[in-house]
Amino acid sequence: MGLGLANIGAGLSGTFLVNGSPTKTQMVDSAGGRTQLSLLVTAAVVLMVLLFFTAPLAYMPEAVLSAIVFLIAIDLIDLEGMHRIWIERRSEFWVALITTATVVLVGVEQGILLAIVLSLIDHTRRGYAPKNVVLVPGETGGWRPHPWGSKVQAAPGLIIYHFTHSMYYANAKRLAEEIMHLVNTADPPLRWLCIDASAVDDVDYSAAETIRSLHGVLKDKGIRLVIAHVLEDVEAESSYHMLELFGEDAFYTTVGEVVKDYQSQERP
Repeated sequence: MGLGLANIGAGLSGTFLVNGSPTKTQMVDSAGGRTQLSLLVTAAVVLMVLLFFTAPLAYMPEAVLSAIVFLIAIDLIDLEGMHRIWIERRSEFWVALITTATVVLVGVEQGILLAIVLSLIDHTRRGYAPKNVVLVPGETGGWRPHPWGSKVQAAPGLIIYHFTHSMYYANAKRLAEEIMHLVNTADPPLRWLCIDASAVDDVDYSAAETIRSLHGVLKDKGIRLVIAHVLEDVEAESSYHMLELFGEDAFYTTVGEVVKDYQSQERP
């Protein structure tokens, strides 16, 4: 808001564009500034320099001014932060490193734009290939995740497939491929397959059509497809008539209810 109002004043008075400065911010921070009063003092110092000391500064070599800015900018390099990023998520580290190199070699604007593009690509890559799991009851009463390729069943004939991302066109094919692999290789053969949608915050048209197609294929194979833990906003915004296709009894509040209902219906 401050920069915006200052630029309105700059536009009306014909002065230079007003913007923030990382080096000035670092100068105030390194001097111990912690409140807005430090900003007012800095502004007063700058005003005094502009009014009374511009002539003497004209004789100062540019190399001196560059050295001052350079030394201040060194403190802006956060090697410890980069190391933490490297430990926690390697892909974000490479995005940060490439962005830094672009800012230094090309420019700030180009570096920011590249960072946005690389971040979107990284996000899309994760959405395209989510690390889905199958859930089985734990010894202490909770649910333990296993890689979906392990094909572990929550009960004989029941697999609970937990999809770990929003469902959209980029990963709809993967959804279908993994479910069909689980169905075709299950031992013992499946009678129910449950999709745990607790991590699904959106279902686009392509993904909805994929689920509709899977429902038909599994029905032909004698396998009942049920869905558990659908988020309220996803259920409210869905316009693909899943209830009409599956029936209300195919939707469960929790995966525990799925197992309980399965065992009661499949009991000899």
